[in-house]
Amino acid sequence: MQGAWRFQERRLRKSAAIVLATAIAPVAAAEAQGIAIERIEAIERQIGGLQSELRRLKSELGEAKQLLRQSRSEAQNAQEELKRSRDLLRASQEGTLRARDAAQRVQEQSKTAQQPPPVAPSPAAIITTSDGSIQLGGVRLQPGAGSFVEAAGIFRTRNEVSDIGTDYQGIPFKNSPLAHEHEFRGSARQSRLSLLISGDVSEDTHLAAYVESDFLAAGTTSNSRESNSYVPRLRQGYGTVVFDRIGFHILAGQAWSLLTTNTNGIVPRSEQIPPTIEHQFVPGFNWTRSPQARFVEKFSDAVSAGVSFETPQALFPLAPFAAPTGVNVSNPGDSAGFLNATTTYSNDLIPDTIGKFAFDPGWGHYELKGLARLFTDRANGRTHETWGYGVGGAATLPIVPKYLDLQISGLVGDGIGRYGTTLFPDVALSANNSLVAIPAAQGLLGLVGHPWPGTDVYVYGGWEHAERAGARSVAGYGSPTLINTGCNIEGSTVCAAETKDIRQLTGGIWQDLFNGPYGRGAAGLQGSYTVRQAFNGIGGAPNTNQGIVFVSFRYFPFWFQIEEKARRREP
Repeated sequence: MQGAWRFQERRLRKSAAIVLATAIAPVAAAEAQGIAIERIEAIERQIGGLQSELRRLKSELGEAKQLLRQSRSEAQNAQEELKRSRDLLRASQEGTLRARDAAQRVQEQSKTAQQPPPVAPSPAAIITTSDGSIQLGGVRLQPGAGSFVEAAGIFRTRNEVSDIGTDYQGIPFKNSPLAHEHEFRGSARQSRLSLLISGDVSEDTHLAAYVESDFLAAGTTSNSRESNSYVPRLRQGYGTVVFDRIGFHILAGQAWSLLTTNTNGIVPRSEQIPPTIEHQFVPGFNWTRSPQARFVEKFSDAVSAGVSFETPQALFPLAPFAAPTGVNVSNPGDSAGFLNATTTYSNDLIPDTIGKFAFDPGWGHYELKGLARLFTDRANGRTHETWGYGVGGAATLPIVPKYLDLQISGLVGDGIGRYGTTLFPDVALSANNSLVAIPAAQGLLGLVGHPWPGTDVYVYGGWEHAERAGARSVAGYGSPTLINTGCNIEGSTVCAAETKDIRQLTGGIWQDLFNGPYGRGAAGLQGSYTVRQAFNGIGGAPNTNQGIVFVSFRYFPFWFQIEEKARRREP
């Protein structure tokens, strides 16, 4: 019984387990299905992410392939350029070797020749160089190396009826109404045109021609009423030949006098011209521009010597000077012979002779000068001859190198008036109607500063003096018998005063407005005060003065040529 019961119990337990499993199975299946769906969705999301990553990787791979193709193309181009460069280098090296071989052959041939003739450089095509010059065949043209266009204004405290240049001996005394009037003028007539032409015959021999002009001449119809039609004039026109090997050069034509101070050596176009707006410069400055034949030897960089034979012209005193009847000292020009019939020319036999030594020891520039002249006149059936002479010197001292220069020059002698800027007379007549050279002295002292690039300042003091000479009448000069009683009375005509001294103090500034390969523009301002002192005569020794203010604007279209020459230290 007990065993049957136990059997029955086991059957019941199996049945209950079966019933329980049957009831639980659907629930477990449902739960398993939900878990599977969630896993599938997660897998799908992972697949989607992997697909996106795959697409990104494919895009980056495409870009990398494109960059690789571009890099390969650039590398190929670089290889081709490298090949071309190697070819050019090889060709250049071959050309250099050929040139060396040719030079060696020429050198060997020159050794066998006793005196080989100089070989002129082969003509080149038309070439414009970096300094603006033009190479035309074997000739080099530098247009306008010293050219500028100027607009200037002038104000004078006493009216001289003058343009940009002042007549220092024409400053009116108080008897003239002009002494009580002011004067203003505008002028563009100092505008300048120039041309330098040069060519090399050989490495040793060089040719050059220089022409320079402005508009400070006046024709018979020139006036300032409406058109202001003033005419050009020749300032300079000369040719040069330079032999480098022996340091010798020749100048022939119209140029600054050899007596004019240079800045270095004795080289054309290196004259030390005061940088004034005033065209007549400063009293005491020695100069002419005249036809001449000049010969210069450059012994070394430190020593040069030269001699010049220059066209003469004697200056006689202004009114009241008068030559007695039968005395011929000068004559009007013959217009048929291309001289000016409205002025007079002296009787001359030989050129003025000027000598100069120049020294450039390394600090400063120094000059010693000498002048000899011959004057003639014709009186009472006889020709009289009188000699004049002058000695002088000059120095330029760089007190503060590149910033401040001191300039000193002077000339003393008999018959030297023409070589001073105030144009004192050279000669007068003695009591027997022969010519007498007038003793004179001229001096100039100046400071020229360059405080910073583009600015130049200057101050000068100048003096010119003449002594009495010749007859004690209107035929002499400075005679104490001349009547000056009316010189200080306005409207009086009793004033025969002749000038004894001219003194001036002047200063100014130039300021660059622009400066480059397009040229240079500069504005200038100058003021001067001048005193004119007469000889003592009957009625005293009158004097007068003149105050002047100048303003100027200049445009130098070819200024870079001058700067390029300075950079290369060329004349």
